[in-house]
Amino acid sequence: QVQLVESGGGLVQPGGSLRLSCAASGFTFRAYALSWYRQAPGKERELVADITSTGGSTRYADSVKGRFTISRDNAKNAVYLQMNSLKPEDTAVYYCNAAPGYYYSDSRAFGSWGQGTQVTVSS
Repeated sequence: QVQLVESGGGLVQPGGSLRLSCAASGFTFRAYALSWYRQAPGKERELVADITSTGGSTRYADSVKGRFTISRDNAKNAVYLQMNSLKPEDTAVYYCNAAPGYYYSDSRAFGSWGQGTQVTVSS
């Protein structure tokens, strides 16, 4: 059974940092590309960042480029999102997901989602 468990969210002031973690199980982790999404209140879920199955290539939404860094540890079956220079507009519930293959593809991602982790950026 596929499980994706996000953690690390919290309340942080603008300009601060957080590191999100996602623990994965139930599939061959190293054979999957991974991603982080977020969903703000009243908005659709959006793809924030993704990383290839080997970790050799990453992609970011324009809104987070230069501030967020996605990484993975295939030995620990975990994916991370380092978030720096946080802004109030980064406030959202953050989710991870996975898709088989080298590059991440939303159309091939798991259909179910974890509970996510809440990130609130506010002074």
